[in-house]
Parts: sequence; structure tokens; C-alpha cells
Amino acid sequence: MAETYPLTFPTQTGIASVEFTATDVVSVSESPFTLSQQTVRHAGARWSTMIRIPPVKREDSEYWNSFLLRLRGQFGTFLVGDPNGATPRGSAASAAGTPVVNGASQTGNELAIDGLPASATGYLKAGDYIQLGTGATARLYKVLEDVNSNGSGEATLNLWPDLRSSPADGATVVVSNAKGVFRLTSNEAVWTINNAGFYSISFAAVEAL
Repeated sequence: MAETYPLTFPTQTGIASVEFTATDVVSVSESPFTLSQQTVRHAGARWSTMIRIPPVKREDSEYWNSFLLRLRGQFGTFLVGDPNGATPRGSAASAAGTPVVNGASQTGNELAIDGLPASATGYLKAGDYIQLGTGATARLYKVLEDVNSNGSGEATLNLWPDLRSSPADGATVVVSNAKGVFRLTSNEAVWTINNAGFYSISFAAVEAL
């Protein structure tokens, strides 16, 4: 049976820890004489992650082992987000409205949205996440400043990373349980079994761009 990507995580166990890294591509040149610096910010930016599963017995570990093997190394993709950041810190957690992209052809690190509750203070808080796209086009973004809506339910988000592409006007903005598409950093799937019969599983992944 052909796999359909991206895969979703097994639900048999929780996750012991998730380490996220946000990488920007910036070149720096420094004068050997004056030590003055010049910097150039390039377009590259991406998420990477290290995921560790708590020690589990074989009954549960085989779901994770099979998940890793179904990815066929770096070929397949899967969806992942910050498990502690699934619920926004802002009022969007309880009163999200119907947030959508407000205007086509948007680029850069700002995104205008509407469909929010009117005059909502702290709709999203700095550090909350949003998702644009679904399935294989899902992209994970972090909100960098508190977000308040105006009387028309509009707001502008300051995001990391910059928009991967210009979302369509009216495209859905996911504010809860936001995820992005990732792939493994290695073609090897590894698990360790100790003498008590517990399996230790961890794997690294990068955003699939």
C-alpha cells in the first residue's frame, strides 16, 4: 500500500521532550583591521527539531518504530508542532473567531488577517503559533509580538520565519494546534533496547521546504 504523506504522530504514548531550533541564514564579514562588521540577511530560515520518546515497552514502541520506517528515511514527511504551544496564550484560545488572510500577494514577515473578534486585546501573545496551509503545504510560524484586533476584527501579525509563499486572500489561519511539515535528517531509523525490555527512541527532523 502506497503511503500518503505527511504522516501524523502515533498516539499510543506521549513525548518525553521536543527541542526546537530556529535557524536564520546571515552572512557576516569582519574587517581584520577595524573589526567593523557587515551583515547580510539571506532568505533562508527554517525550523529543526529533536524529538525524544519516553522509555516504553515493545507494545508501544513498535508503533513508533513502524512510524519511522514508514517515512522511508528522508523521503516521507510528517506533521509536528510545539506540544506546549498547541493552545494559544491569548484570547484566541477561547474566542478564536474565524481568522483568515486579509489580502492577496502578501510577503515578508508581516501578515494581515481578519475574521477576529472585534477589539480583542491580546488575541495572540508573543510566542504563540499559527499554521498556514494544510497537509503537505502546512507551514508553522511563530508570532513575535502581542496581537490586538481593531473594531473590524482585523490585525497584523509579526511572524518568524518570513512567509514561505503568498497565501491566498481568505485562506484559513490556524491558531490552535498549529503544525508544520518536517522530514527526518537521516535515512537511518534507530531504537535502543535495554536489559529491562524498555525501548529508547529519538529522532531529528528539519522543516520540509
